[in-house]
Amino acid sequence: MHITQLNRECLLHLFSFLDKNSRRNLARTCHKLLEVFQDPLLWSLLKFHSPAELRKDNFLLGPALKHLSICWYSERVKVCNIEDWMKNSFQKDFCKRHENTVSDFLQAVCNRCPNLLSVTLSGCGHVTDDCILQLLKNCPKLRSLKLENCVRISDQSLEAVTLHGASLRTLHVDFCRNVTRAGLDRVRAKCPSVMLRADRSAGMIPDSKPGKKLMLEKASRKLVQL
Repeated sequence: MHITQLNRECLLHLFSFLDKNSRRNLARTCHKLLEVFQDPLLWSLLKFHSPAELRKDNFLLGPALKHLSICWYSERVKVCNIEDWMKNSFQKDFCKRHENTVSDFLQAVCNRCPNLLSVTLSGCGHVTDDCILQLLKNCPKLRSLKLENCVRISDQSLEAVTLHGASLRTLHVDFCRNVTRAGLDRVRAKCPSVMLRADRSAGMIPDSKPGKKLMLEKASRKLVQL
């Protein structure tokens, strides 16, 4: 029995076990399998493990998407998450290549995926407060927003939660060092139904703290001298 003789339900079940690349490769073999690949039922969950994956043509982005995860765990995350003034030329060049990748993808999500229920972003150093604002405004059903090591996120994102996160029930801002205690307290006061977690955030030294750059420069010079 050939795979194309299976009914649509069986094919969808088969596709559900494959990763995005395997789905796309299989879809290229015939028109029937391409139709299965394009079925929205197959794309309610999307997981990405690097910015490069966001540029591939191996997934479908649409109203069926309910759960989105972009988790980038590698040494390259550290390169993009350190301040620009600390980077060497190689680091700056690498970081610049990915500067708009995640934000552009999230803009597409805002335009095409109004039924999102959960979003997880980890190690996305270029994601800004504006990205989170647009996500909350365009995805009103969002119930879970988990941010980890997103260094540009600040109290502006927390304020956006209080204004546009009516459906939100879970908010994590772990290792987001520009989030302050005051911002967290406002969320707790205005959104008591939201389960808030901020591990290693408000207690960390934010990028915007006066004198931080000078302090680190002096420490760097001492290390060089040693």
